[in-house]
Parts: sequence; structure tokens; C-alpha cells
Amino acid sequence: MLKKGVVLVERDLGRNPLTEGELKDLFGDRDPREFLNTRNEQYRTMKMAENPPSPAESIRLMAQNPNLIRRPIVMRGRHAVLGFDEEALLRLAGPAQKRFRTRQ
Repeated sequence: MLKKGVVLVERDLGRNPLTEGELKDLFGDRDPREFLNTRNEQYRTMKMAENPPSPAESIRLMAQNPNLIRRPIVMRGRHAVLGFDEEALLRLAGPAQKRFRTRQ
């Protein structure tokens, strides 16, 4: 992405985690459980694959432990891509305007 001239604004979620409100805004109408990091130790320890948390509980857990959020999170306006999906990232960049922002 950087090779294509995309400008990124980074946010360290460990130092500045997303709030529950920011997560709700980020996910919009999508099910937040889709964005749980299945490789995270807490995900496995809590056996979330077998016993998925509710959407509200998922958001609460991700706000408490940002490592539960699939990454990267790349936003452009109200559009977001969570997790590495090269095709979706390229669509988000668009042909003319190539600027990404993470929520500050």
C-alpha cells in the first residue's frame, strides 16, 4: 500500500485502545463477532469458537483487550477493512484518491 503512495495514520491500540462506542461505529451493522481475532489466546481460552459471545459482549471484550480485534484496521471515511484483505484494501484506496486514516 505504501508503495502505491497511500498515506497511513497509525494508532497504537495497546496505548490508545478503541472505546466500545468507537467499536460500534467501526462495525456499523456488521456482526462484531466477525472481527474477533481467532488466533488470540483469550479467544482460545474462552472457547469462543464453540461458545461465541453475544455481539455486545464481543464489543466489550474487544474494548478491554484490543488484541481480540482482527487487524489491520484501515478506514477511509465511513468505510473500513478489518483484517488483511489485499483486494478490499485496494478497493478502499480507489484509483484517484489514495488516503487512509485510522480513527484517532
